[in-house]
Amino acid sequence: MAQALVVTGAGGYVGRHVVSAAADLGYRVVALVRQARNGEIDPRAEIVEADVLDPSFDLTAILPVDEVAAVAHLAWQDGFVHNASSHMANLSAHYRFLTTLADLGVRRVAALGTMHEVGYWEGAITAEVPTNPVTLYGIAKDALRRSTLLSIGDRIEYVWLRAYYILGDDRRNSSIFAKLLDAADGGQTTFPFTTGKSLYDFIDVAELGRQIAVAATAPGVTGVLNTGSGVPESLADRVERFILENGLPISLEYGAFPDRPYDSPGIWADAAAIRALMAASPFAKEN
Repeated sequence: MAQALVVTGAGGYVGRHVVSAAADLGYRVVALVRQARNGEIDPRAEIVEADVLDPSFDLTAILPVDEVAAVAHLAWQDGFVHNASSHMANLSAHYRFLTTLADLGVRRVAALGTMHEVGYWEGAITAEVPTNPVTLYGIAKDALRRSTLLSIGDRIEYVWLRAYYILGDDRRNSSIFAKLLDAADGGQTTFPFTTGKSLYDFIDVAELGRQIAVAATAPGVTGVLNTGSGVPESLADRVERFILENGLPISLEYGAFPDRPYDSPGIWADAAAIRALMAASPFAKEN
């Protein structure tokens, strides 16, 4: 039997795409979800209902550790609500889950981080960029990264996958792109907007899923790894392109909202490492 990639949060916005990508790579995918819903997850996966943040959760009750190629920990509550109290409330449970995997002898673990760990920064983000998060989401992710790298980073192969501005599959997220679709559904022809001048790193969620599946299972890849496009694009240009691609009868009201003072004029991933991994992966043959 093929080695297993265990995916937590497998029914989530990102998780569903990681499951499909891992199955495409030939892994036996064990998809952990709190509650299974019909048709949500690729049928090639083995779906297991479990709360990995519960202290009683035991991975070995699902499959032997020696059958696990890697665990990709994607589960996270309220990822689109950056100052939700749940981020800090669940932090210790995430720490316990990840450190317990190392205690059990899981050889390789990947955890999903976020650009929001960094806070204000201008330019490309490398693994060495200092972090100074300004939201509870960023603070919690940053604390989890720091604590787990310290606790298990020298015991197992542990990679922290830092994600950027995700879009695609937009009916399932809470981004500006989902809000534009809702506005069009509601008959709006204008949409209040900022100046849109800030540059971001946009990545389609399906491509992110492929990057995570490859990076999570790549032997020897450890530490902080950016998962993104590495291409800075203004929010205005990306939103205008989204409107055009989806044929939305909406025009943007530039300047209706002020730009937030803590937003960087330009922040994106240094994507050299993930590009090299993807170029050497089976997915490179598809392009």
